[in-house]
Amino acid sequence: MTFDPAALKALKRPQGLPFRIAKIGHVVLRVTDMARSVAFYTQVLGFSVSDVYPEDMVPGGMVFMRMNHDHHGVALVGGIKSPARSVELHHMAFEVGTLDEVLRARDHLKKHKVQIDFEGRRRAGVQIAVEFRDPDGHRLEIFWGVDQVGSDGYVRPGSEWKWAHSLEEAIADPVRGQDTSLADQRLLAPSPVTHAPRARNGRKSPKAAPRK
Repeated sequence: MTFDPAALKALKRPQGLPFRIAKIGHVVLRVTDMARSVAFYTQVLGFSVSDVYPEDMVPGGMVFMRMNHDHHGVALVGGIKSPARSVELHHMAFEVGTLDEVLRARDHLKKHKVQIDFEGRRRAGVQIAVEFRDPDGHRLEIFWGVDQVGSDGYVRPGSEWKWAHSLEEAIADPVRGQDTSLADQRLLAPSPVTHAPRARNGRKSPKAAPRK
């Protein structure tokens, strides 16, 4: 079938549908090493284990983990033989309450040598995020500030999107209506020096002798 963006965007929720989905309840992932993955989701991402099925209940075992009051938001099933290829599930994202937490999350992931694929702001939704991988290669995201759509259905036009390739860039150049002020300014990485300092006469200052 031909990919028609305008036709897809025109599709609406039908009138009289007898139910309304309230939220995404949970995601279940297959993993190669259950102990390694549970350690990652608990010790690195801060999830809590609610329940565990042994292998005689589910082949490979199953672990239910929560990040809020729901019994589980992510569950893991063991037993696959190779890392995820992210073919069917592109990625899943976790929201945090403040922009400061996104920066703290980035630094925390780097400290734990987690593979980071992207940081900054993409386009539709304009959330500021850090995107990374779990031990099996599943693509994950921690984000803040996704656009909210009201009852009038108004969605921010593409002319207001701003791609940013770092958290610092996204914070320095916010989109309309996005308050990127931080509670802790110390979280911002220092700007790299791109020009040599100049003396008062306009000439480049001599380089300082290296410390021994």
